[in-house]
Amino acid sequence: MIKSSDLDPDFKYEISKEPGGENIKKCFNCTGCTVGCPVTEIDKTYNPRMILRKAILGMRKEVLSDESLWLCASCYICYERCPQDVKITEVIGAIRAIAQREAKAGKIKLDNPKPLFDHLFIDSVKKNGKWYEAGVSGTFMLKTKGIGGAIGYAPMGFELWKKGKLSILPHTIKGKDEIKRICKEVEK
Repeated sequence: MIKSSDLDPDFKYEISKEPGGENIKKCFNCTGCTVGCPVTEIDKTYNPRMILRKAILGMRKEVLSDESLWLCASCYICYERCPQDVKITEVIGAIRAIAQREAKAGKIKLDNPKPLFDHLFIDSVKKNGKWYEAGVSGTFMLKTKGIGGAIGYAPMGFELWKKGKLSILPHTIKGKDEIKRICKEVEK
């Protein structure tokens, strides 16, 4: 049961102030985003229309703690099908950014490992100029599966290394300092 006292009428405005969330209020809940979504073929519980609807209604807690928020594959099919140009993929990204801030502030708990992976990936790009696959994957496995889980993936990593598909050390690239500068600018 939804209680009006539990709703946050300003939530949609907060989302619309986030980069990517500007068009959330244009959504009239037509279902075009969900009908074309390939993730819904794999997971019937995923429903981007419902995420947006709950956000517009002000169901802040439900939206920010919804595990399905992290299922969006950013394929942009919903983006193309939306008659209102809501830019659903970007709106989902804006909601994720709010959820990550709330989690960092200790206001909510995120159980999904995707934010951790995203954080490790971005830190790797900042440091190396591109992602360091072995480092990111190894750290991710260690943090999500523990030492036993990380060791369990070692044989696969070794096979990839033998085939030249995985480097043990990060590659250096030209323009690494430029990448760092761009990241600092974006973070402002």
